[in-house]
Amino acid sequence: MPRLRELLAAAGFEDVATYLQSGNVVLSSRRKAEDVAATVRRELEADLGLDVDVVVRSRAQLAAVVKRNPLGKVATDPKRYQVSFLAARAPAGLAARLEEVAAETERFVVGGREVYAWHPAGVARSKLWALLAGRDLGVVATSRNWTTVTSLLELAQG
Repeated sequence: MPRLRELLAAAGFEDVATYLQSGNVVLSSRRKAEDVAATVRRELEADLGLDVDVVVRSRAQLAAVVKRNPLGKVATDPKRYQVSFLAARAPAGLAARLEEVAAETERFVVGGREVYAWHPAGVARSKLWALLAGRDLGVVATSRNWTTVTSLLELAQG
C-alpha cells in the first residue's frame, strides 16, 4: 500500500490515503471521475503490472450511497451487506438477472450506479454474490462490504 500511495501521488493526486491492504484509495483531484479512473488504471498497469478495473466516486457520492442505505433495516451484519459500485448506470435487465440467481433469503436493490445486496447466509456460496463480483454484469463494477464502504467515507471526510 505504501507503493500505491507513492505511485498515485507521483501521478499528481493529492491527499492519497489507502484503506487497510484492500486496494481501496481515497484521494483528492480536480479531474473528472473518468479521468481519475483512467489515470489510476494506467498507473497500476504500468508500474505494478496490475490490470484491474477502477471505479471512482466523489466524497459526496459516497456519502449519498451511505445515506441511501435501502437495506439497512434488514442487513444486520455489515460483512454480509455489500454495495457494488458500477462504472455506469445499471444495464437494462440487470435486476431481472439478479432476481434469477438470488437465494430466497437474499435481498438486493438496484439504484442508479449501485447495487445493494444482503447475503444473510454469507457470500461464499451465493450465486447473487458471484454474479455481482464477476465480470458478467454488462458494466464494470467493484463490490465492497458495508464496513469498508462506511470506513472509506470516514477516511474521505478526514
